[in-house]
Amino acid sequence: VPSIAIAVGAAFWGLYWIPIRGIEQAGVHAFWTGPVIFGASSLLFLPLVLTRLRNYVAHWRHILLPGLLAGSAFALYIASLVLTDVVRAILLFYMSPLWSTLLGILVLKERLTGNRVVALLLAFSGLYIVLVVEGGLPIPRNNGDWFALTSGLCWSIASVKLFQDGAKMIFEKVTMFVVFALLMSLLLVLWQQGNLAGMPDIAMLETGWYWILIVAAGMLPITYLTIWPATVLSPGRVGMLLMVEVLVGVASAAILTDEVFGLREFTGATLIISAGIVEVLRQQKFDKSGIVSDHTPP
Repeated sequence: VPSIAIAVGAAFWGLYWIPIRGIEQAGVHAFWTGPVIFGASSLLFLPLVLTRLRNYVAHWRHILLPGLLAGSAFALYIASLVLTDVVRAILLFYMSPLWSTLLGILVLKERLTGNRVVALLLAFSGLYIVLVVEGGLPIPRNNGDWFALTSGLCWSIASVKLFQDGAKMIFEKVTMFVVFALLMSLLLVLWQQGNLAGMPDIAMLETGWYWILIVAAGMLPITYLTIWPATVLSPGRVGMLLMVEVLVGVASAAILTDEVFGLREFTGATLIISAGIVEVLRQQKFDKSGIVSDHTPP
């Protein structure tokens, strides 16, 4: 059931760029799409939060860090969807096999096994192909690219933390995810503009109200389908199942937009997905301590 849940959630995330682009086309500035989305979602679940305030106070240690990491990840990801090509944002976010492998080696002192070498080579190759442009350096070319890369790193760390904590306080973690995503989105606005100028007016919100409603209403259940499975499935398996989003997102963007999706993008996507497959096979023996079976003590 958790595997099915996260695959369904990933499919919906793969289509999330559609209402986000719709909100932007209604006149909302790219950096304000995040605050609008997460702010509307927060208002919807606020009554439920008020009935569970005691849980937040009593268990803040268990919900603060996962909420901060996951919320930051998706705030950056939402921003990347409107600041760079949809395909690039999705593929750069799903460099998580690279991050999880490097984190395992550097933080958990795991061995650099053959599977890890293969995963790293595939991930780096996919990253190179996606980023290289007309013989230029394979580096992110705009803020959207950087946000997508950083969001994938934040999510990799968050998924490890969620797995270590286990399936408890799920609702509280989901709501903290949205709250921290709202705060991070506002910080991105301040970072970009230096102030909160450009805040959407009533006319903009009225024009895109149906997109805002769709995203706000779907945020809580889709986030639940992402956070809950991450508490009971290993981070590697979570990363693999979330790659359903790559397939749905890339396919829908290729069909519904005029963004380029040629051999280079297809090859990069194939390599990144392959890295995810290698990583999840490596982590099949990942235990509840968050340390894989090939862990080597320092």
